[in-house]
Amino acid sequence: MEKGVQRWVVDISKWDPTPHDFSFALYLLPQRHHSSIIKYVKLEDRKRALVSRLLQYALVHQVLGIPFEEITINRTIEGKPYLESDKAGMDFPNFNFNVSHHGDYVAIASEPLCLVGLDIVSCAIPLRETIPEFVQNFSSYFSSFEWDNILNAGASDEILIEFYRYWCLKEAYVKAIGIGVAYGLDKVEFHHTGWGNISVKIDGETMTEWKFWLFELGKRHWVNP
Repeated sequence: MEKGVQRWVVDISKWDPTPHDFSFALYLLPQRHHSSIIKYVKLEDRKRALVSRLLQYALVHQVLGIPFEEITINRTIEGKPYLESDKAGMDFPNFNFNVSHHGDYVAIASEPLCLVGLDIVSCAIPLRETIPEFVQNFSSYFSSFEWDNILNAGASDEILIEFYRYWCLKEAYVKAIGIGVAYGLDKVEFHHTGWGNISVKIDGETMTEWKFWLFELGKRHWVNP
């Protein structure tokens, strides 16, 4: 069972592929995935999309032992990836995985039983507006408790970091249950002690079956795996 619990992360800033190298990696994937990768103009966006797809196939192959040519990965309408197969077997009765990429990192997480959500945030300073203006755009996604914590975090940079930490947790939750961010995120309220011992309340009720962790990857990136 523990084999189904995986957490992988790749720092794509360390990969500077030649056009030949990129094409070689791209053609490791089924043709039907190519357009969703090469549609991006910027190389960094293409790298994130490519590595994300490669991680999914590599993880399924390593955990379940399914040959690459027999792996079929699709996405729900909301965008959650899933394995189209019955080969997970009794050892992994609810095998599911989630991917995320932002900034320099791409990551994947899997679980054999529990629903898994994953999100990476890059705490980048907004270019076209001040930090308070940027954060204000998202105020409706937070409960009054969370919003007070964000605004009272300290200086502008600390406010931005606090915002991204909460956002990372909310994204991971909605990705785990397979819905979009249009879901009433203000009703999903996170509590923590120094960003440890993290818990969540939904409509005011503590959801004890959910577990959350928040880790700093470095270079102002955080991940909830």
